[in-house]
Amino acid sequence: MKIEVLTLFPDMFDCMKSGVIGKALDCGKFSLNATDIREFSTDKHHKCDDYPFGGGAGMVMTPQPIFDAIKSVDPDRKCKRIFLSPKGVTLSQKVVLDLAGEDNLLFLCGHYEGIDQRVIDSEIDMELSIGDYVLTGGELACMVAINAVARYVDGVLGSSESTSEESFSNGLLEYPQYTRPQTYNGMSVPDVLLSGNHQNISKWRHAQQVEVTKKRRPDLIKEDKC
Repeated sequence: MKIEVLTLFPDMFDCMKSGVIGKALDCGKFSLNATDIREFSTDKHHKCDDYPFGGGAGMVMTPQPIFDAIKSVDPDRKCKRIFLSPKGVTLSQKVVLDLAGEDNLLFLCGHYEGIDQRVIDSEIDMELSIGDYVLTGGELACMVAINAVARYVDGVLGSSESTSEESFSNGLLEYPQYTRPQTYNGMSVPDVLLSGNHQNISKWRHAQQVEVTKKRRPDLIKEDKC
């Protein structure tokens, strides 16, 4: 998978070089390139914003630098182009899996009061939100989306079970996890996990998933999952 990011602050994406995602990038499991939109501005001061027509608070990102940046990194329109916006489709497990099936992604990060609508109308395939709140820019939302999607790229995680047995993988939240020591501060690991009976362990884990989901996210529960 090839991921392109257009942003006014490319240095923010240096944090993606850490941890599991960083190792995957180093190994070439997928690529991530952050491009500075400001470099494409024809303004002598590399200005990328202006006052909104019709008045209002704040500034709006101008179309010219964004148009030229998009043409530079995706001239043949091979990428699925995504604009991070509170008005977009909410990021969910289904959306993550859909995006993980793409070979090329382009994320556009806005700032100020947003970007000129003409960019969205002519160049963007999808608007994406990570929740019902507003950030100062699209970069953090973009990193969340990339992290979620990259986990489904072959070879990024050490085991396929890491994605098949986690929260939302079957529409339920994940079961509790335990490790050594067997007893800590008077609290013990459930006996079933020490039994070696994989069928009973599987049943226990599913029951725990249903219980946790009913308690914390009852909206996810359907009769056929219980």
